[in-house]
Amino acid sequence: MVAMTTSNDARLRLDSLAVHAGRDELRSLGVHAAPIDLSSTNPLAGVDSGGDAYERLATGGDVGDGSAVYQRLWNPTVARFEQALAALEGAEAAVAFASGMATTTAVLTAARQRRGAHVVALRPLYGGTDHLLATGLLGTETTFVDSVEAVERAVRPDTGLVIAETPANPTLELVDLDALVAAAGEAPVLVDNTFATPVLQRPLDHGAALSMHSATKYIGGHGDVLGGVVACDEAWARALRPVRAITGAIAHPLSAYLMHRGLQTLPLRVRAQQAGAVRVAEALLDLPGVRAVRFPGLDGCDPRGLVGPGRQMAGPGSMLAIDVGSFAAAAAVAEGVRLFTHAVSLGSVDSLIQHPASLTHRPVAPEAKPDAGVLRLSIGLEHPDDLIADLAQALEATAVTARTAAAAMR
Repeated sequence: MVAMTTSNDARLRLDSLAVHAGRDELRSLGVHAAPIDLSSTNPLAGVDSGGDAYERLATGGDVGDGSAVYQRLWNPTVARFEQALAALEGAEAAVAFASGMATTTAVLTAARQRRGAHVVALRPLYGGTDHLLATGLLGTETTFVDSVEAVERAVRPDTGLVIAETPANPTLELVDLDALVAAAGEAPVLVDNTFATPVLQRPLDHGAALSMHSATKYIGGHGDVLGGVVACDEAWARALRPVRAITGAIAHPLSAYLMHRGLQTLPLRVRAQQAGAVRVAEALLDLPGVRAVRFPGLDGCDPRGLVGPGRQMAGPGSMLAIDVGSFAAAAAVAEGVRLFTHAVSLGSVDSLIQHPASLTHRPVAPEAKPDAGVLRLSIGLEHPDDLIADLAQALEATAVTARTAAAAMR
Protein backbone atom coordinates (compact mmCIF):
# COMPACT_ATOMS: atom_id res chain seq x y z
CA MET A 1 0.00 0.00 0.00
CA VAL A 2 1.35 3.45 -0.95
CA ALA A 3 1.13 6.49 1.31
CA MET A 4 -0.79 9.56 0.17
CA THR A 5 1.35 11.96 -1.81
CA THR A 6 1.35 15.74 -1.64
CA SER A 7 0.60 17.51 -4.90
CA ASN A 8 2.04 20.83 -5.99
CA ASP A 9 -0.99 22.59 -4.54
CA ALA A 10 0.68 26.00 -4.05
CA ARG A 11 -0.11 26.87 -7.67
CA LEU A 12 -3.82 26.39 -7.30
CA ARG A 13 -6.45 28.81 -6.05
CA LEU A 14 -8.74 27.65 -3.26
CA ASP A 15 -11.65 26.76 -5.54
CA SER A 16 -9.42 24.46 -7.58
CA LEU A 17 -7.85 22.96 -4.47
CA ALA A 18 -11.29 22.18 -3.09
CA VAL A 19 -12.05 20.11 -6.17
CA HIS A 20 -8.70 18.35 -6.64
CA ALA A 21 -6.87 18.12 -3.30
CA GLY A 22 -6.50 14.62 -1.91
CA ARG A 23 -7.11 13.02 -5.31
CA ASP A 24 -3.56 12.79 -6.66
CA GLU A 25 -3.51 9.01 -6.86
CA LEU A 26 -6.86 8.49 -8.60
CA ARG A 27 -5.35 8.53 -12.09
CA SER A 28 -2.85 5.81 -11.15
CA LEU A 29 -5.72 3.80 -9.64
CA GLY A 30 -7.63 4.14 -12.91
CA VAL A 31 -10.70 5.72 -11.28
CA HIS A 32 -12.44 9.08 -11.44
CA ALA A 33 -14.28 9.10 -8.11
CA ALA A 34 -12.36 8.44 -4.90
CA PRO A 35 -12.86 4.84 -3.74
CA ILE A 36 -14.12 3.97 -0.26
CA ASP A 37 -11.97 1.39 1.53
CA LEU A 38 -14.14 -0.21 4.22
CA SER A 39 -11.62 -2.86 5.26
CA SER A 40 -11.56 -3.21 9.04
CA THR A 41 -8.33 -5.23 8.85
CA ASN A 42 -5.59 -5.62 6.27
CA PRO A 43 -3.29 -8.50 5.22
CA LEU A 44 0.25 -8.58 6.63
CA ALA A 45 3.26 -9.55 4.51
CA GLY A 46 4.95 -11.19 7.46
CA VAL A 47 5.18 -11.24 11.23
CA ASP A 48 8.12 -8.87 11.47
CA SER A 49 6.93 -6.44 8.81
CA GLY A 50 3.42 -6.50 10.26
CA GLY A 51 4.74 -5.71 13.71
CA ASP A 52 6.84 -2.87 12.35
CA ALA A 53 3.83 -1.43 10.51
CA TYR A 54 1.68 -1.66 13.63
CA GLU A 55 4.26 0.15 15.75
CA ARG A 56 4.80 2.87 13.15
CA LEU A 57 1.09 3.62 12.85
CA ALA A 58 0.32 3.32 16.57
CA THR A 59 3.04 5.83 17.41
CA GLY A 60 1.89 8.49 14.96
CA GLY A 61 3.67 7.62 11.72
CA ASP A 62 2.23 7.19 8.23
CA VAL A 63 1.55 3.94 6.42
CA GLY A 64 4.61 4.23 4.16
CA ASP A 65 5.06 1.09 2.05
CA GLY A 66 3.74 -1.24 4.73
CA SER A 67 0.37 -2.67 5.62
CA ALA A 68 -2.38 -0.40 6.96
CA VAL A 69 -2.88 -3.19 9.55
CA TYR A 70 -6.19 -2.11 11.08
CA GLN A 71 -8.77 0.61 10.35
CA ARG A 72 -8.43 2.13 13.83
CA LEU A 73 -4.82 3.01 12.95
CA TRP A 74 -5.01 4.23 9.35
CA ASN A 75 -7.31 4.17 6.35
CA PRO A 76 -6.68 5.45 2.80
CA THR A 77 -10.12 7.07 2.46
CA VAL A 78 -9.57 8.99 5.69
CA ALA A 79 -6.06 9.94 4.57
CA ARG A 80 -7.33 11.42 1.30
CA PHE A 81 -9.71 13.68 3.21
CA GLU A 82 -6.94 14.69 5.60
CA GLN A 83 -4.64 15.61 2.75
CA ALA A 84 -7.36 17.70 1.11
CA LEU A 85 -8.30 19.58 4.27
CA ALA A 86 -4.64 20.27 5.05
CA ALA A 87 -4.23 21.78 1.58
CA LEU A 88 -7.21 24.11 2.08
CA GLU A 89 -5.90 25.22 5.49
CA GLY A 90 -2.32 25.67 4.25
CA ALA A 91 -1.14 23.09 6.77
CA GLU A 92 1.48 20.33 6.70
CA ALA A 93 -1.03 17.77 7.93
CA ALA A 94 -4.54 17.13 9.19
CA VAL A 95 -5.98 14.44 11.44
CA ALA A 96 -9.63 13.36 11.09
CA PHE A 97 -11.86 12.09 13.88
CA ALA A 98 -15.30 10.61 14.38
CA SER A 99 -16.77 13.92 15.60
CA GLY A 100 -15.86 17.47 16.47
CA MET A 101 -15.87 16.65 20.18
CA ALA A 102 -13.56 13.67 19.57
CA THR A 103 -11.21 16.12 17.86
CA THR A 104 -11.26 18.52 20.82
CA THR A 105 -10.73 15.64 23.25
CA ALA A 106 -7.69 14.41 21.32
CA VAL A 107 -6.12 17.87 21.11
CA LEU A 108 -6.56 18.45 24.85
CA THR A 109 -5.03 15.05 25.59
CA ALA A 110 -2.07 15.61 23.27
CA ALA A 111 -1.52 19.14 24.59
CA ARG A 112 -1.42 17.85 28.15
CA GLN A 113 1.23 15.31 27.18
CA ARG A 114 3.30 17.79 25.19
CA ARG A 115 3.27 20.89 27.41
CA GLY A 116 0.96 20.78 30.43
CA ALA A 117 -2.53 20.30 31.79
CA HIS A 118 -3.46 23.98 32.04
CA VAL A 119 -5.78 25.46 29.40
CA VAL A 120 -6.75 29.07 28.78
CA ALA A 121 -10.18 29.27 27.13
CA LEU A 122 -11.50 32.47 25.60
CA ARG A 123 -15.28 32.63 25.94
CA PRO A 124 -17.72 32.43 24.27
CA LEU A 125 -17.12 28.92 22.94
CA TYR A 126 -19.25 26.12 21.59
CA GLY A 127 -21.23 24.73 24.52
CA GLY A 128 -19.80 21.22 24.23
CA THR A 129 -16.23 22.53 24.36
CA ASP A 130 -17.03 24.81 27.29
CA HIS A 131 -18.68 21.96 29.18
CA LEU A 132 -15.79 19.56 28.54
CA LEU A 133 -13.29 22.09 29.86
CA ALA A 134 -15.40 23.04 32.87
CA THR A 135 -15.77 19.43 34.02
CA GLY A 136 -12.02 18.78 34.05
CA LEU A 137 -12.90 15.34 32.73
CA LEU A 138 -9.59 14.96 30.89
CA GLY A 139 -7.45 16.05 33.81
CA THR A 140 -7.14 19.61 32.54
CA GLU A 141 -7.36 22.78 34.60
CA THR A 142 -9.03 25.60 32.71
CA THR A 143 -8.85 29.34 33.21
CA PHE A 144 -11.78 30.96 31.41
CA VAL A 145 -11.26 34.52 30.16
CA ASP A 146 -13.44 36.96 28.27
CA SER A 147 -10.89 39.04 26.36
CA VAL A 148 -7.67 38.65 24.42
CA GLU A 149 -5.98 40.96 26.91
CA ALA A 150 -6.87 38.55 29.72
CA VAL A 151 -5.26 35.65 27.84
CA GLU A 152 -1.77 37.07 28.36
CA ARG A 153 -2.39 37.37 32.13
CA ALA A 154 -3.80 33.84 32.35
CA VAL A 155 -1.03 31.97 30.50
CA ARG A 156 1.32 29.98 32.77
CA PRO A 157 4.48 27.93 32.17
CA ASP A 158 2.33 24.78 32.22
CA THR A 159 -0.29 26.12 29.81
CA GLY A 160 -0.65 23.40 27.22
CA LEU A 161 -3.20 25.15 25.05
CA VAL A 162 -5.06 28.39 24.44
CA ILE A 163 -8.49 27.81 22.89
CA ALA A 164 -10.65 30.32 21.03
CA GLU A 165 -13.47 30.28 18.51
CA THR A 166 -14.04 32.95 15.90
CA PRO A 167 -16.70 33.78 14.90
CA ALA A 168 -17.87 32.67 18.34
CA ASN A 169 -20.77 30.35 18.98
CA PRO A 170 -23.48 31.60 19.31
CA THR A 171 -22.83 35.34 19.64
CA LEU A 172 -20.76 35.78 16.44
CA GLU A 173 -18.13 37.80 18.32
CA LEU A 174 -14.83 38.02 16.44
CA VAL A 175 -11.34 37.40 17.83
CA ASP A 176 -8.27 39.13 16.43
CA LEU A 177 -6.07 36.09 15.84
CA ASP A 178 -2.83 38.04 15.47
CA ALA A 179 -3.44 39.64 18.86
CA LEU A 180 -4.49 36.32 20.38
CA VAL A 181 -1.36 34.51 19.23
CA ALA A 182 0.79 37.36 20.55
CA ALA A 183 -1.00 37.22 23.91
CA ALA A 184 -0.54 33.43 24.12
CA GLY A 185 3.22 33.74 23.83
CA GLU A 186 4.83 30.30 23.80
CA ALA A 187 1.54 28.51 24.43
CA PRO A 188 0.05 26.89 21.29
CA VAL A 189 -3.27 28.29 20.09
CA LEU A 190 -6.20 26.16 18.91
CA VAL A 191 -8.80 28.00 16.85
CA ASP A 192 -12.23 26.50 16.27
CA ASN A 193 -12.70 27.46 12.62
CA THR A 194 -16.05 25.71 12.17
CA PHE A 195 -18.13 28.84 11.45
CA ALA A 196 -15.65 30.41 9.03
CA THR A 197 -14.24 27.34 7.22
CA PRO A 198 -10.93 27.62 5.32
CA VAL A 199 -12.85 29.43 2.59
CA LEU A 200 -13.13 32.53 4.77
CA GLN A 201 -10.34 32.14 7.34
CA ARG A 202 -7.02 30.29 7.75
CA PRO A 203 -5.92 30.52 11.41
CA LEU A 204 -2.51 28.95 10.78
CA ASP A 205 -1.64 31.92 8.58
CA HIS A 206 -1.99 34.07 11.72
CA GLY A 207 0.26 31.91 13.88
CA ALA A 208 -2.24 29.49 15.40
CA ALA A 209 -0.86 25.99 15.94
CA LEU A 210 -4.10 24.18 15.21
CA SER A 211 -7.27 24.90 13.23
CA MET A 212 -10.13 22.56 14.00
CA HIS A 213 -13.55 21.94 12.53
CA SER A 214 -16.66 20.13 13.44
CA ALA A 215 -16.73 18.74 9.91
CA THR A 216 -20.34 17.72 10.53
CA LYS A 217 -21.18 21.33 9.69
CA TYR A 218 -20.07 23.22 6.57
CA ILE A 219 -17.47 20.70 5.42
CA GLY A 220 -19.99 17.87 5.21
CA GLY A 221 -22.60 20.45 4.34
CA HIS A 222 -25.67 18.27 3.95
CA GLY A 223 -26.63 17.20 7.47
CA ASP A 224 -25.80 13.56 6.81
CA VAL A 225 -22.34 12.96 8.29
CA LEU A 226 -20.63 13.24 11.68
CA GLY A 227 -16.94 14.07 11.82
CA GLY A 228 -14.16 16.35 13.00
CA VAL A 229 -10.73 17.33 11.75
CA VAL A 230 -7.79 19.43 12.87
CA ALA A 231 -5.14 21.00 10.61
CA CYS A 232 -1.66 21.43 12.07
CA ASP A 233 2.03 20.79 11.49
CA GLU A 234 3.44 17.27 11.28
CA ALA A 235 4.74 17.36 14.87
CA TRP A 236 1.25 17.95 16.22
CA ALA A 237 -0.16 15.34 13.84
CA ARG A 238 2.28 12.75 15.17
CA ALA A 239 1.11 13.58 18.70
CA LEU A 240 -2.57 13.37 17.77
CA ARG A 241 -2.55 10.11 15.79
CA PRO A 242 -1.58 7.88 18.76
CA VAL A 243 -4.36 9.45 20.85
CA ARG A 244 -6.78 8.70 18.05
CA ALA A 245 -5.51 5.14 17.70
CA ILE A 246 -5.67 4.39 21.41
CA THR A 247 -9.13 5.90 21.91
CA GLY A 248 -10.55 4.51 18.66
CA ALA A 249 -11.72 7.94 17.53
CA ILE A 250 -10.75 7.77 13.83
CA ALA A 251 -13.36 8.91 11.32
CA HIS A 252 -15.24 6.08 9.61
CA PRO A 253 -14.24 5.70 5.94
CA LEU A 254 -17.76 6.46 4.71
CA SER A 255 -17.82 9.63 6.81
CA ALA A 256 -14.40 10.62 5.48
CA TYR A 257 -15.61 10.04 1.93
CA LEU A 258 -18.64 12.28 2.46
CA MET A 259 -16.54 15.01 4.09
CA HIS A 260 -13.99 14.82 1.26
CA ARG A 261 -16.79 15.07 -1.28
CA GLY A 262 -18.22 18.01 0.65
CA LEU A 263 -14.99 19.95 0.14
CA GLN A 264 -15.55 20.00 -3.62
CA THR A 265 -18.54 22.33 -3.28
CA LEU A 266 -17.48 24.06 -0.05
CA PRO A 267 -16.40 27.39 -1.62
CA LEU A 268 -19.58 27.61 -3.69
CA ARG A 269 -21.84 26.75 -0.76
CA VAL A 270 -20.11 29.06 1.71
CA ARG A 271 -20.26 32.05 -0.62
CA ALA A 272 -23.86 31.44 -1.67
CA GLN A 273 -25.01 30.94 1.92
CA GLN A 274 -23.09 34.04 2.95
CA ALA A 275 -24.85 36.12 0.29
CA GLY A 276 -28.19 34.89 1.58
CA ALA A 277 -27.20 35.62 5.17
CA VAL A 278 -26.35 39.23 4.30
CA ARG A 279 -29.85 39.69 2.90
CA VAL A 280 -31.52 38.01 5.87
CA ALA A 281 -29.48 39.94 8.44
CA GLU A 282 -30.28 43.29 6.83
CA ALA A 283 -33.99 42.46 6.64
CA LEU A 284 -34.09 41.37 10.28
CA LEU A 285 -33.00 44.84 11.35
CA ASP A 286 -36.40 46.13 10.23
CA LEU A 287 -38.62 43.28 11.44
CA PRO A 288 -40.80 44.02 14.50
CA GLY A 289 -39.87 42.00 17.56
CA VAL A 290 -36.14 41.80 16.78
CA ARG A 291 -34.18 43.77 19.38
CA ALA A 292 -30.71 43.07 18.02
CA VAL A 293 -28.99 41.23 15.19
CA ARG A 294 -25.46 39.85 15.55
CA PHE A 295 -23.78 39.27 12.19
CA PRO A 296 -20.17 40.14 11.28
CA GLY A 297 -21.33 41.82 8.09
CA LEU A 298 -23.41 44.48 9.88
CA ASP A 299 -22.23 47.86 11.12
CA GLY A 300 -21.01 47.62 14.69
CA CYS A 301 -20.46 43.86 14.64
CA ASP A 302 -16.85 44.04 13.43
CA PRO A 303 -15.28 46.78 15.54
CA ARG A 304 -11.71 45.67 14.82
CA GLY A 305 -12.15 45.57 11.05
CA LEU A 306 -11.38 41.86 10.74
CA VAL A 307 -13.81 41.10 7.90
CA GLY A 308 -13.19 41.94 4.27
CA PRO A 309 -10.92 41.16 1.32
CA GLY A 310 -7.33 40.77 2.45
CA ARG A 311 -8.26 40.78 6.13
CA GLN A 312 -8.52 37.98 8.70
CA MET A 313 -11.89 36.83 7.34
CA ALA A 314 -12.65 37.09 3.65
CA GLY A 315 -16.35 37.51 4.44
CA PRO A 316 -18.88 37.45 7.30
CA GLY A 317 -20.10 33.88 6.83
CA SER A 318 -23.67 32.68 7.09
CA MET A 319 -24.30 32.36 10.82
CA LEU A 320 -26.23 35.00 12.71
CA ALA A 321 -27.92 35.51 16.06
CA ILE A 322 -31.00 37.52 16.91
CA ASP A 323 -32.33 38.75 20.25
CA VAL A 324 -36.12 38.70 20.44
CA GLY A 325 -36.26 39.84 24.05
CA SER A 326 -37.36 36.88 26.11
CA PHE A 327 -37.38 33.12 26.41
CA ALA A 328 -41.10 33.02 25.61
CA ALA A 329 -40.63 34.97 22.40
CA ALA A 330 -37.59 32.94 21.38
CA ALA A 331 -39.44 29.67 21.96
CA ALA A 332 -42.43 30.91 19.98
CA VAL A 333 -40.32 31.97 17.00
CA ALA A 334 -38.31 28.72 16.99
CA GLU A 335 -41.52 26.70 17.10
CA GLY A 336 -43.33 28.95 14.64
CA VAL A 337 -41.03 28.84 11.62
CA ARG A 338 -42.10 26.72 8.66
CA LEU A 339 -39.18 26.80 6.22
CA PHE A 340 -36.39 26.87 8.78
CA THR A 341 -35.82 23.58 10.57
CA HIS A 342 -35.87 23.85 14.36
CA ALA A 343 -32.79 21.73 15.12
CA VAL A 344 -29.25 21.86 16.48
CA SER A 345 -26.20 21.86 14.21
CA LEU A 346 -25.43 24.29 11.41
CA GLY A 347 -23.78 24.68 8.03
CA SER A 348 -26.21 22.50 6.09
CA VAL A 349 -27.72 23.40 2.73
CA ASP A 350 -31.02 23.94 4.53
CA SER A 351 -31.57 26.69 7.10
CA LEU A 352 -31.68 25.85 10.79
CA ILE A 353 -32.80 27.73 13.90
CA GLN A 354 -32.20 26.87 17.53
CA HIS A 355 -32.27 28.32 21.06
CA PRO A 356 -28.68 28.01 22.37
CA ALA A 357 -29.46 28.52 26.07
CA SER A 358 -31.79 25.53 26.02
CA LEU A 359 -29.75 23.27 23.74
CA THR A 360 -26.11 23.57 22.69
CA HIS A 361 -25.22 25.83 25.64
CA ARG A 362 -27.50 24.27 28.23
CA PRO A 363 -24.62 22.78 30.32
CA VAL A 364 -22.58 26.01 30.24
CA ALA A 365 -22.02 27.93 33.49
CA PRO A 366 -24.63 30.66 34.13
CA GLU A 367 -22.12 33.49 33.62
CA ALA A 368 -21.30 32.18 30.13
CA LYS A 369 -24.78 31.12 29.04
CA PRO A 370 -26.36 33.07 26.15
CA ASP A 371 -29.28 35.33 26.96
CA ALA A 372 -32.64 33.59 27.01
CA GLY A 373 -33.96 35.75 24.19
CA VAL A 374 -31.22 34.81 21.71
CA LEU A 375 -31.80 32.53 18.74
CA ARG A 376 -29.04 31.20 16.45
CA LEU A 377 -29.71 30.97 12.72
CA SER A 378 -27.74 28.99 10.16
CA ILE A 379 -28.62 30.28 6.70
CA GLY A 380 -28.79 27.66 3.96
CA LEU A 381 -29.27 27.78 0.22
CA GLU A 382 -32.97 28.66 0.10
CA HIS A 383 -33.94 31.94 -1.53
CA PRO A 384 -33.37 34.66 1.09
CA ASP A 385 -36.77 36.24 0.40
CA ASP A 386 -38.45 33.00 1.42
CA LEU A 387 -36.37 32.82 4.60
CA ILE A 388 -37.20 36.44 5.44
CA ALA A 389 -40.91 35.79 4.90
CA ASP A 390 -40.75 32.75 7.16
CA LEU A 391 -39.09 34.69 9.97
CA ALA A 392 -41.50 37.59 9.50
CA GLN A 393 -44.57 35.37 9.87
CA ALA A 394 -43.12 33.64 12.94
CA LEU A 395 -42.30 36.97 14.56
CA GLU A 396 -45.74 38.36 13.74
CA ALA A 397 -47.48 35.28 15.13
CA THR A 398 -45.39 35.60 18.28
CA ALA A 399 -46.36 39.26 18.64
CA VAL A 400 -50.07 38.49 18.14
CA THR A 401 -49.94 35.76 20.78
CA ALA A 402 -48.21 38.14 23.20
CA ARG A 403 -50.77 40.90 22.60
CA THR A 404 -53.65 38.47 23.10
CA ALA A 405 -52.15 37.19 26.34
CA ALA A 406 -51.59 40.73 27.61
CA ALA A 407 -55.17 41.72 26.77
CA ALA A 408 -56.54 38.68 28.61
CA MET A 409 -54.68 39.73 31.75
CA ARG A 410 -56.22 43.21 31.83
